[in-house]
Amino acid sequence: MPSRTSYTPSESDKTGYSSAEEEGAKLPSRDPRRALSILPTIPHNRQYDATTALSRQNHRTLERTNSINLTGPRRVAAASRIPVDFRTLSIEVTETTRRAAVDKGKKDTAADFAALEWHTVSVEEACTRLGVAPDLGLDKDMAARRLAKYGKNVITPASKNLPRRILFYFIGGFGSLLIGGSIICFIAWKPLGEPAPQASNLALAVVLLVVVCLQAAFNAWQDYTTGRVMSSISGMLPSDVLVCRDGNTFQIPASELVSGDIVKITLGTKVPADIRLISCSSDLRFDRSILTGESKPVAGTPDNTDPNFLESRNIALQGTLCLSGSGIGCCVSLGDHTVFGRIAKQASGDRPVKTSLEVEITRFVYIIASLAAAVASFIAIIWGAWLRVDHPGFINVPALLINLVSVAVAFIPEGLPVCVTLSLTVIANSMKKKNILCKALSTVESLGCVSVICSDKTGTLTQNKMAVANVAFGTNTLSIVEARQSTTSEKHSTFVIRSLAAVAGLCNDAAFESTSTELPAEQRKVNGDATDTGLLRFAESILPVAEERSKWIEVAKLAFNSKNKFAIKLFRLDSSSASSSSPLSPDVQEAGDQLLLVKGAPDILLRRCSSCLDSDGLVTPLDEKALETISSIQHAFASKGERVLLLAKKVVKPYSLEIELTHDENSLTALNVDLTIVGLVSLVDPLREDTAETVQICRRAGIRFMMVTGDMSITAASIASSAGIFTNPPSHVKHIADLPRDLPLEQIAPYNPDKGDDDKMTSVVLSGNELLTMTESQWQQVLSFDEVVFARTSPQQKLQIVKAYQAAGCTVAVTGDGVNDAAALKQADVGVAVAGGSEVAMEAADLILLDQFSAIVQGIESGRLCFENLKKSILYLLPAGSFSELMPVLVNVLFGLPQALSNIQMILICVLTDLGPALSMCFEQPEADLLLRNPRDRKKERLADVRLLGHAYFFLGILESLTSMIGAFYFGFHRAGVPFSSLWLKYGDYGLDASVLAERTAHAQSIYFFNLVIMQWFNLLATRTRRLSIFQQPPIGNSRTSNVWIFPAMLASLGFAVFFSYVPAIQRVFGTRGVGVEFYFIPMGYGVGILLIDEARKFWNRAHPRSWLARIAW
Repeated sequence: MPSRTSYTPSESDKTGYSSAEEEGAKLPSRDPRRALSILPTIPHNRQYDATTALSRQNHRTLERTNSINLTGPRRVAAASRIPVDFRTLSIEVTETTRRAAVDKGKKDTAADFAALEWHTVSVEEACTRLGVAPDLGLDKDMAARRLAKYGKNVITPASKNLPRRILFYFIGGFGSLLIGGSIICFIAWKPLGEPAPQASNLALAVVLLVVVCLQAAFNAWQDYTTGRVMSSISGMLPSDVLVCRDGNTFQIPASELVSGDIVKITLGTKVPADIRLISCSSDLRFDRSILTGESKPVAGTPDNTDPNFLESRNIALQGTLCLSGSGIGCCVSLGDHTVFGRIAKQASGDRPVKTSLEVEITRFVYIIASLAAAVASFIAIIWGAWLRVDHPGFINVPALLINLVSVAVAFIPEGLPVCVTLSLTVIANSMKKKNILCKALSTVESLGCVSVICSDKTGTLTQNKMAVANVAFGTNTLSIVEARQSTTSEKHSTFVIRSLAAVAGLCNDAAFESTSTELPAEQRKVNGDATDTGLLRFAESILPVAEERSKWIEVAKLAFNSKNKFAIKLFRLDSSSASSSSPLSPDVQEAGDQLLLVKGAPDILLRRCSSCLDSDGLVTPLDEKALETISSIQHAFASKGERVLLLAKKVVKPYSLEIELTHDENSLTALNVDLTIVGLVSLVDPLREDTAETVQICRRAGIRFMMVTGDMSITAASIASSAGIFTNPPSHVKHIADLPRDLPLEQIAPYNPDKGDDDKMTSVVLSGNELLTMTESQWQQVLSFDEVVFARTSPQQKLQIVKAYQAAGCTVAVTGDGVNDAAALKQADVGVAVAGGSEVAMEAADLILLDQFSAIVQGIESGRLCFENLKKSILYLLPAGSFSELMPVLVNVLFGLPQALSNIQMILICVLTDLGPALSMCFEQPEADLLLRNPRDRKKERLADVRLLGHAYFFLGILESLTSMIGAFYFGFHRAGVPFSSLWLKYGDYGLDASVLAERTAHAQSIYFFNLVIMQWFNLLATRTRRLSIFQQPPIGNSRTSNVWIFPAMLASLGFAVFFSYVPAIQRVFGTRGVGVEFYFIPMGYGVGILLIDEARKFWNRAHPRSWLARIAW
């Protein structure tokens, strides 16, 4: 084992941990750039095209955000401020490096970064300072000591502004309204109530303050519990990195990195620390937009390119994303000491950003508040212009103020913010149990609106477990079993198969883990992407890959990307292995010869090939007959849903290498001509077990399920049929030739979401090249198809597809796991990544599926359920808490009758008796037909629309108000000896003793109060379902439909009513009274009537879904 050198930390290390240990010894004198060929590489088989802008500046980060901005301040991503702070800091660093003196008080951070030397010293010097050998890494004991001494590689969360947060607990939501109402009640008590202040006004003011305190306590509890949920979710997100320690390469959590760790950066990963690049591929590119705000990819290089640490391209900055290529580097700054960590702490402020759900809630609140303000203004105008003049003794100023406060407070459903936050928290917990990670709770609601799903294939619909199924060379086609068996014979084909396996093993970035060497190739763990893993296992089954790799030295490489659709590696034969027997060594016959190996899509590489190996291993010209044979084999493999790769080689003579190729992507591409085809390899990636069922459920839910893949059209169509995306036979699937180019737009029938089971589906498959030539008319035709598969698509085309469906009014969800999915994931209304894919995809997504792909169905159901339950809560709150409380005030003002419901009772209904049942709605189970309905059009179907308000006010509200008025004036006054005629239009001149009138009024108000409380029970039972009967969705007795919170909430509401009506001390202060037992059962009869009427309405709507009554149903 080579020893390591100790060193004393210098001033340049102040942004990171101490970089070496006293017990280290001398470093080996080995070329660090050789580490690229020694350390296994694992780029993905797809990448995001470097020319495509990752346009969204605010990268989504997994963090906790409040679900609604009605309950307090919200901590949001500081990403929008980071680019500004980064650019400012970069300028300061540049200026600081040019000055001898630095203003420490103002620019400590800039001075720190200006003092860094990691980017300016050589690779050897950097490794020496860090006490690490680039090809061996730290030893495990040293890494453990550094981790224990300096802590984990995490950014310390920003400190919370607790005073401001507590303040918003009280004034957030409707708290400010309640506090304002309380102040007015205090003023109405004193001084306006002098010389005889009413105790009820003081009691009302105190009750409002108590309600504010209770709401603040709930807001604090919700903030705490939601924070815990989101923190636990963020802890479930995989964030492993590939690190080399003790000469072994393995994965560890990013938080366990220490200074000096040798880290492998691969396509699709997020950089876990500030890393000094030691070596890299020519196509290494980083997306620094999270720091700079600029979407142009930045190339990586081991060489210093700028005196500014922040601008030099040999530093990979934490939080940036690897868009292509791969590289090796050592960690120089971690955690809070990284550039990202320092800027994030400066930018971690609060910035109000409204989500779509918040906008929807705010819209509803504005509607209700406007109505309340209009009614209050109307009452004030009526009082000032008429009642104060004609009936001066009827309503005095304190009574008017109390009435206005009651109207404002009672009209607005104070329980709504609580319902929203609780509903989203319940849904988040439910989704967490189903292994769905939701970055922001408000995303759940958007998922319920999805009408189109554009899904990637590999790793999303399939298991991402590639295995070689068939090989072909010359005119021979063999299964993998036949290929293995043939290598034991003395046939000429053995040489070709071994050559094919050698190319598959060398032109490959996957590697077996060293801990599983004793296992068969099929069982050994592999670090690498799915395609390379499948090729590696195939190669290992034919010849020892490690032995073959030891014979060759990698000179340069170009990773596979979705633009070129091929990968290149350039090798030279190791001089110590020149005499060894490698299937490929006969090609390298002269000194200085190098071997170019290529793998990629046949349709791309065929035009770059000039010869091929025949069945006997002889090189023959690539004539028309050979091309026809290869194409027919490719078509045969693809028609079975197999991915086909062409493997080729070329000898590169010394005179062809005019420039240094190691970091020249264009030169490598220029060499990729005149190739010799070695053979074809087909790989199969089995569908996930739940894919077909998931597609079927989404189709039944009215969601169009599209597949967007990089495979050939015939391969994609075959897989789409297996997955149930295509339901038509291949002969009925349309192609671009079937779509008229100039068909008038008005003649194109729009997509019909209401097709029945007997209606025929329409299917079309298109390739990326065809998308480039399509007219607007053809696009409109494609958008009207039921089943669409897009094949051979680039990242730009995926983005174009998403935008096209969004422009057509669809809510689009994109599922994917690769770098090339990132742009589409960001553009989509809901981006869904699959765990285990690239970090770029997970960074861009809104939701991450940790386990089964079928969880997306549960996510859609949760999104729909969230919206449904909020609508139900609003519908429950409005009839009693708004309409039926307004009627007594209007009847009192307009017709001179005694107020049938006291102001304190209005408040009690809003903040106590209605709150529990409304909250119980948050725990409702989905209705059986929830996933049989078409998706909600969020531009048309709002949270509270005309239909819901009409049902709440003109059906439920009128029935509850009318029956309560009858109870108050018939049973409360008429049956007690006060005829209705003596009250109508009397405006206080009732001819009754004041004490008798007060007692009769208090009794009548209590009857009205209890009538509303008990009738709301049956409103709750009726509102639980929108379409189904209570017998189809019973609240008890069925675990799938039961809600254990309903009946306790109903009893609690009655308990509050009894407490405030029967306790003598409260009766004296609030003027409430108890009621006879008959007034418990009479409203039950009314309630049963409401329930039966609503059951009849639902039955009619289920039987006649296109009737007028069904169209106006909420």
